[in-house]
Amino acid sequence: MAKNLARLFGLLSSTKTELSRRCARVLFRTTLNRTVMLRAVPSILSPKPRDFSLPNPSWGEEMMRLYNYYNSQSEEETGGEEEQGGQWTRLPSYNRSLKYAIGGVYLSKIIQSKARLFTRNIRQTGSAFEYVVFFTKDKQKCVCIFQAGHLLEGPPGHVHGGAVATMIDTVTGTHASLHCAPVMTANLNVNYRSPIKLGSTVLIESILDKQEARKTFVSCKITSSDGSKLHTEATALFLSISVSHLLKG
Repeated sequence: MAKNLARLFGLLSSTKTELSRRCARVLFRTTLNRTVMLRAVPSILSPKPRDFSLPNPSWGEEMMRLYNYYNSQSEEETGGEEEQGGQWTRLPSYNRSLKYAIGGVYLSKIIQSKARLFTRNIRQTGSAFEYVVFFTKDKQKCVCIFQAGHLLEGPPGHVHGGAVATMIDTVTGTHASLHCAPVMTANLNVNYRSPIKLGSTVLIESILDKQEARKTFVSCKITSSDGSKLHTEATALFLSISVSHLLKG
């Protein structure tokens, strides 16, 4: 009887040891696979962000013509042969303010992850704000090529005044940010001269007027693509702000 019990305990012990080894191997494989999967997740879930300033199929003929014109005068294309102030640089455009995406305890992770720029939050290309911004090397001037989509309607067949003001604020604010980012709009004065047709392409020109300490003064105008018709004139004042100031807000 004692011998049988000893054999039984020995069998159970060896079985337990073998199970432990197998479990260890399974755990190792699971952990390894999980590690590999976790390493692969960022590349799958975090692809290279889309640059909205690059051409897409919704861009019309006039939009592409102007894009190619300014892009051909960029430093890369000219090889640095143009005058320093006359060279243009395309400004990349994304749907998030990644450089100043802050908030910490003031904004939840969910809010931060869902935040999108107002002019870049519509997935359907060509339906709203299609634009690209170029600036001169001396940063004294910016030009924006803007194609207005069908979702921006105000008066029948024409762009809503709020959408026009949004683009002016976007372009002049971007221009001011080149000098002292980050900035916030302190004043925006818009004078509407003639309506902009939906689907048309216009030029938004921003010029740096002056800087005084934290203040940046910019003037702006919107014209037809050939410059023959004035649609809107505006002036803007921006204040440079610190990151700590943003956190307090």
